Amino acid sequence: MNQHSKCAIDYLINWLNYDPLLPIRDMQEVNLYPPLKHFLVQQGYEVKGEVQNCDVVAVRSDEPVMIVELKLSISLTVILQAVDRLQLSDNVYIGVPKGIAVLKKRRKQTIKLMRMLGLGLLVIDPEVTIGSVDVWCDPGDYKPRKSKRRTQRLLGEFMHRVGDPNSGGSPARRGLMTVYRQKALAIAAHLQEHGETKAAVIAQSLTEPKTRAILYDNVYGWFDRLGRGVYALSPRGKTELPRWLTHNQNMG
Repeated sequence: MNQHSKCAIDYLINWLNYDPLLPIRDMQEVNLYPPLKHFLVQQGYEVKGEVQNCDVVAVRSDEPVMIVELKLSISLTVILQAVDRLQLSDNVYIGVPKGIAVLKKRRKQTIKLMRMLGLGLLVIDPEVTIGSVDVWCDPGDYKPRKSKRRTQRLLGEFMHRVGDPNSGGSPARRGLMTVYRQKALAIAAHLQEHGETKAAVIAQSLTEPKTRAILYDNVYGWFDRLGRGVYALSPRGKTELPRWLTHNQNMG
């Protein structure tokens, strides 16, 4: 397993837990073999099944041997099995039937995972007369395209966030403390202390250039606009402010 494959472990576990997969009813793995063999033979391969614990082995000229593990779903078991086959060849695929849930709901993530692990993915439809096989991805070294913009956003959030207010693994649905929320809290705390105030005065007092935008957007519903450029703490803000201030201070 290469370095990128190791980086896929957390992604793999979360993906499997999020979307448990069930086999397609009334189908067996052996049903996938005839259409797959027909497809490979048409490509010039000599194909044999169940060779040294490999479901399918295909050989063409002096190319690396092709190994395919057939399963009715994508699970940790078949992924570990396929990764183990990489000790025999770099040309390893997982073959699954068309129509399984994960391919409908999480196609891009599934392909990304296969590429991270250096595996190929074949989608087989055994229902048609001679069967059909779609190659969703081929094995190869995974070279992810870096996103400079996302990296800068990540580091920006890290550097500007005050303290460490969130425990790792905290559920996002309960709300997380971000740089933006900390700025909104500072504005809310100012309004709580001084009452209705002009945005310009708050911006100057907090030395926060984004004060006007935060007040105007009112993402959390904490602010009431009383007039042109004048704001006060809303009833919701008065209710939620103590909890968030405590959260911010306790985990700092």
